Amino acid sequence: MSAESQATTFTLNGVERTVSADAARSLLSVLRGDLGLTGTRFGCGVNQCGACNVIIDGAAVAACDTPLWAAAGKHVTTIEGLGTPERPHPLQRAFLDEQAMQCGYCIAGILMSAAALLARNPNPSEAQVRSALERNLCRCGAHNRIVRAVLRAAKEDAP
Repeated sequence: MSAESQATTFTLNGVERTVSADAARSLLSVLRGDLGLTGTRFGCGVNQCGACNVIIDGAAVAACDTPLWAAAGKHVTTIEGLGTPERPHPLQRAFLDEQAMQCGYCIAGILMSAAALLARNPNPSEAQVRSALERNLCRCGAHNRIVRAVLRAAKEDAP
């Protein structure tokens, strides 16, 4: 370990992980470079597009401008921890059913923002979905299908 590296421990997708890295590095660079979790995308690098959103302790957070030290002791969920091919998260199923993605670059961040919303509000209104996703940019123009997919997932996942 170099002089600036230190061990940072956090729970990642349900598994406790310890990373030896400069604590000032972005969480995004650690997730992608050190841990090989490339589903979280680099977009703008300045918390303006939402492509890199992950969930930290229940809140959607831009990993590009979150330093590694800010994840210490917290629960971090990436797109890889949202669902599996065998058991997709209700949002993932709804996005497929609604054909709510085109190029796919932004979708991981959008799914994470939507998952954070549904965890705190399992029955959001359309306005609440739009508000929760307003910081996520999609250049393909799939926003209406994305909103329909989030609403569908909420409806299908309701008890």
